[in-house]
Amino acid sequence: MDSFGKAQGGRFEDRRFLTGGGRYVEDTAPAGVLQALFLRSPVAAGQILSLDVSEAEAAPGVRLVLTAERLEAAGVILGMKGTTVRAEDGTKGATPERPVLARKALRHVGEPVAMVVAESLSAARDALELIEFDYADATAKLDIAPGGVVVHPEAPDNRAYRFGLGDAAAVEAAFAASAHVVPVEVVHNRVIVNSMEPRGAWAAWADGRLHLCVNGQGVWNQKAELARMLALDPEAVRVTNPDVGGGFGMKAMAYPEYVVLAQAARQLGHPVGWMSDRTEAMLTDNGARDLVARVRIGFDQDLKITAYHADVMSNMGAYNSQEGQIIQSELFAKVLTGLYDIKVARLDACGIYTHSVPLDAYRGAGRPEAILTIERAMDYAARALGVDPFELRERNFIREFPYSMVNGEVVDVGDFQRVLDALRVNADLAGYGARKAASAAKGMLRGMGLACYVETVLGDPSETAAVSFDDDGGVSLFVGTQSNGQGHETVYARMLSEQTGIATDLIRVVQGDSDRIDKGGGTGGSRSVTTQGMAIGALSGGMIADFAAFLADELGAGAHFDDGAFGAPGSNLRITLVEAAERARAAGRTDLLRHSRTTRLPGRSFPNGAHLAEVEIDPETGALVLDRYTVTDDFGTLIAPQLVEGQVHGGIAQGFGQAVLENAVYDAQGQLLTASFMDYAMPRAADFPPIRFDTESTPSTNNPLGMKGCGEAGTVGSLGAVSNAVADALAGAGVARVDMPFTPQRIWSWLLAAQAEAGAEARR
Repeated sequence: MDSFGKAQGGRFEDRRFLTGGGRYVEDTAPAGVLQALFLRSPVAAGQILSLDVSEAEAAPGVRLVLTAERLEAAGVILGMKGTTVRAEDGTKGATPERPVLARKALRHVGEPVAMVVAESLSAARDALELIEFDYADATAKLDIAPGGVVVHPEAPDNRAYRFGLGDAAAVEAAFAASAHVVPVEVVHNRVIVNSMEPRGAWAAWADGRLHLCVNGQGVWNQKAELARMLALDPEAVRVTNPDVGGGFGMKAMAYPEYVVLAQAARQLGHPVGWMSDRTEAMLTDNGARDLVARVRIGFDQDLKITAYHADVMSNMGAYNSQEGQIIQSELFAKVLTGLYDIKVARLDACGIYTHSVPLDAYRGAGRPEAILTIERAMDYAARALGVDPFELRERNFIREFPYSMVNGEVVDVGDFQRVLDALRVNADLAGYGARKAASAAKGMLRGMGLACYVETVLGDPSETAAVSFDDDGGVSLFVGTQSNGQGHETVYARMLSEQTGIATDLIRVVQGDSDRIDKGGGTGGSRSVTTQGMAIGALSGGMIADFAAFLADELGAGAHFDDGAFGAPGSNLRITLVEAAERARAAGRTDLLRHSRTTRLPGRSFPNGAHLAEVEIDPETGALVLDRYTVTDDFGTLIAPQLVEGQVHGGIAQGFGQAVLENAVYDAQGQLLTASFMDYAMPRAADFPPIRFDTESTPSTNNPLGMKGCGEAGTVGSLGAVSNAVADALAGAGVARVDMPFTPQRIWSWLLAAQAEAGAEARR
């Protein structure tokens, strides 16, 4: 994508997007692209009895119909990639095949069964109706527990994996010696990602090479999977990402549709495209969260944590998605104990196959779940032990760094107390009593919820950056990450400009093209700016050194680079990098017109912070209002503070959405009851007060820029803050347990039950 000639000020991308200049998958499709639609399973569990596509194939405008049988006959590998987790005894998780088109078994509503390619969408729709599809439905497995109806023969008890971390015997001994042991169960509701732009792609072949254009979060994973499944040399595959309307982890993975599109385009010798509609997306995009964590947390007489145990049972859906097995196991474990000094801890995790759409990464990918779990446990323990929730956390903060967590992660730096102290001031904690009294005077219940969090940057620690000095006088900066709306074009152009003196209006940021960029890690896990920034820094230094050597004869001894140009003592001559490149071009030194560097982070960074939410609840209706929200974060060195704040606001909105509004609901037959925006609630701007955002930065020592990732931190912290605020508001009314989502009906029911219990107790 091209940012050459951008306007100065603000985000460089914004003018293009706001004036309709964005180029998304459908905008980039070749003229005359054929349209694909998928026949999908109408049942959650069943067997295909017959599949006759002959009448559909003969329909007007239809060019091709593909089934699993036809793909296999063409040499396509049907089984998709799925990472597995190892149990403590070394056994790997289950590896049932996930075919791109169903073979015999139907395992979730929306599973693709066949694809029709036609000259128009209407012709494709008509043809789908002509497919003779006979099936026998069966009982669906939907509960998150071992046993029941078998989803895959490879997992007869429906366990996808087992995962354990920590010394179980030491944990039990520590609990036995504890003065207090508090049990808590935390239910994480299932959510649907709902990016603004649904998934879509088009495929074309030319000169024996495949080009897949897909709205993803990186190109190399897609390239590798297409090469494997279509039996192609990787050099015969090009993958591009145009502008992408939101990803949030859900678009990072390969999906069945992309492989089938590519094969259709190969067979037809013509471009083929597909774009999901909203209900289709809700039925087929990777789902998220959906787990139950049963926790015990132990304390000594001084309320120092003695032991922590989390037993997690998570929903895998019908298949292993690409990273599905690692989310609630390995990634949950990354921040298992939060920012607390816990020396003895244990995680037991198990994934369960069900007849529902597969689950995978969503903003935070395991870290929001782990932090919500321990922060709910800390809040519940504070109430049970009669101690202030701020004080309980302060007694247990990690205070000496570097700190080795029980999972082996080493937190390099942090000052959690300073962050919490700043939050107290920023949130006007001193005025909370008056605000609570004012709410009570109106008949409202007010609650305050604190959540402290630490997370870790995930993904490939390596990244590549390259620069080319182009014939038109512009400079192309090639990056291995992929923007989904984060503002990468702005950040990377400014980074390069600040380090080299090249004006930002000369810099094009090029991303998302496997032919133009040798390698990269894509976007996910809050890795982008940290890894890419380090690569850009190394690239800038190397480029300056290369040009300094080239200019040595002209500038003489003592030549130096500062204020964006080369100079020499006693000389008025100043040569910018762009001017140096023109000299190199004139001298035939084309080797100096392109520079590339690949770097590797020496260690992870650990963003952290504290969130404080205040909610007001109407006990007559159960309606909840988020009245105040304050967050103080430690993101280390901030490169673009306004973009960071925007990321935090977006993350908080998604956390609030899950906590209060969003909930994917399946009926007993496995039908998704929340498959449209008429049935699935999403947060709106009116749901949020102004969000107070501040930072107390402790620069990371694990990268030269001192940065810490920020993309997912808002979600990691907000789930616990909102949940604890609701629990606090309802505790005074006798409600002992609350579970997300906090809808008015659920809140009203809890209050009614508490009133009934109080009345029964009074009568006794």
